Amino acid sequence: MDRTFQVDLRGIVDLLSHHLYASPRVYLRELLQNAADAITARRADDPGAPGVAWIEPPELTGDGTLRIHDTGIGLTETQVHELLATIGRSSKRDELGFARHEFLGQFGIGLLSCFLVADEIRVVTRHADQPTVLWTGHTDGRYQVELAAPDAGRAEPGTTVTLVPRPGAEQWFTQPTVTELARLFGSLLPVTVRVGEVETTAGPPPWSPAAGTSPAARREGLIRYARETLGFTPFDVIPLSVPEAGLTGAAFVLPQPANPAARVGHRVYLKRMLLTEGAEGLLPEWAFFARCVVDAGELRPTASREALYEDGLLDSTREALGDQLRGWLVQLASGDPRRLGEFLQVHHLGVKALALHDDEMLRLVEQWWPMETNTGRMTLSEFRARHGVVRYAATTDEFRQLAAVAAAQDLAVVNGGYTYDTEIIERLPGLDRSVLIERLEPTDLTTRFDTLDPSVELALRPFLLTAQRAMDRLGCEVALRAYDPASLPALYLVSRSAAFHDQLESTRQRADELWAGVLDAIASSGPPERPQLVLNHRNPLVRRITTLGDPELVGLAVEALYGQALLLGYHPIRPADAALLNNSFLGLLGRAVPGQE
Repeated sequence: MDRTFQVDLRGIVDLLSHHLYASPRVYLRELLQNAADAITARRADDPGAPGVAWIEPPELTGDGTLRIHDTGIGLTETQVHELLATIGRSSKRDELGFARHEFLGQFGIGLLSCFLVADEIRVVTRHADQPTVLWTGHTDGRYQVELAAPDAGRAEPGTTVTLVPRPGAEQWFTQPTVTELARLFGSLLPVTVRVGEVETTAGPPPWSPAAGTSPAARREGLIRYARETLGFTPFDVIPLSVPEAGLTGAAFVLPQPANPAARVGHRVYLKRMLLTEGAEGLLPEWAFFARCVVDAGELRPTASREALYEDGLLDSTREALGDQLRGWLVQLASGDPRRLGEFLQVHHLGVKALALHDDEMLRLVEQWWPMETNTGRMTLSEFRARHGVVRYAATTDEFRQLAAVAAAQDLAVVNGGYTYDTEIIERLPGLDRSVLIERLEPTDLTTRFDTLDPSVELALRPFLLTAQRAMDRLGCEVALRAYDPASLPALYLVSRSAAFHDQLESTRQRADELWAGVLDAIASSGPPERPQLVLNHRNPLVRRITTLGDPELVGLAVEALYGQALLLGYHPIRPADAALLNNSFLGLLGRAVPGQE
């Protein structure tokens, strides 16, 4: 036996009106929407019909209520029953003709939002030559419908909605608030909207051909719109159009850097009614440098009409808008490189993020974005032309450690440690097979250093054995080479495998017993490569240290050089390193200040 659900109408009204919408202010948007749809419906049969919606706040009505009048098509008694007292019956709305494509929404459902601010809603409506119908709805779910007396009905077709404010909601009915909301939601509507005698409509959208006689005039209007509405003067304005979504509008390039992690909100109109000031997901994630203002006729809103519905059309629209922003960048590169440089100084992160998966943007970054190198800032294209191989350090710390020494060995190195730079460099061979790239390993530098004369190296073997004993407890290998600059006494070099082993050991010490066992198995896969302390025989201080005959003093001196190499190379200081620095400093100080207490 089939049964029907028992529905608490009072609960449904409360749920929809208090939990569907984010703010009570949307009540005026829904009233304006219904008025605009009614006018659209009337003009379909009578193109010359007036198109006016005017609002009377309590200051004008004098009885504490708010009224909104429209010159729309009005409703018959049957339509009142079907549209104002049903929830979710879309098929009947289709039959009655009130779910047509050109309408902003659906009659009736928007009135639920009025229960956010009103305890009672009264509707007086007349359709063509039909009698005037009176409908009264209450927040507890009750409603009444009656026909007005022949001498008491409306003289012309249209609808008047009266809201009786609920206690505590009176602030939403004041004339300044109503005027502000009418301007916010309805300023671009193709009908006249007035609050009292104040007209709040501003005409056609500023990006439409009707807003200016020339592209330059429209551009000036859009810049003025951005200043007044969005609160900034844009770096540039990009016209937007996606015909399949019925979308037109503009993207405003921000004049200051934007946070890539922040959620970007865009101003979206639906058939010229403001849908939301913070729509997310309209642009691709990489386009965080732009804010959009668009009017769309085909994109679907969510049930609350405060966001866009995620579907295939929104996906394709997002892709099309991304293509248009990318096209603007390409055009800027070919037509105004100076302007492109100014843009990249502000928004390089967005362009580099796009370059990770877009070949056109990768070419743009290679040609126009200057990167840090140890021979000065230059683009990757310039670097290739000068040095052939794009040799890079993958982290900023590696670059700091090696930049000066590499330059002294005639090795040009790019700092790939900034956001996306290493990934961009590593993508270049996929774009152009002639591009040669090479990641600089710290230990690669030792192959560029000069070895000592065999006789000199043999004479210094006792010194090296003493120095190695001092460094063994730190897991460091001592080498003696000759290299530039001569002013640098020592260099601490860590290969990637050694750095991985150090990180593995640090993690193992903090892990629980189970994971420590797993990490032990990984660590036991092969002997770790030890970091190197490379002493520079061209440095006068190092040469003097090699002549010392006191093993203790040699150990203190080598420990001091080790500590200085860590600091100059921006290496992390472990507790054992800190203790060594302290002991070597105090030891050398003690030897320098001899005597008894």
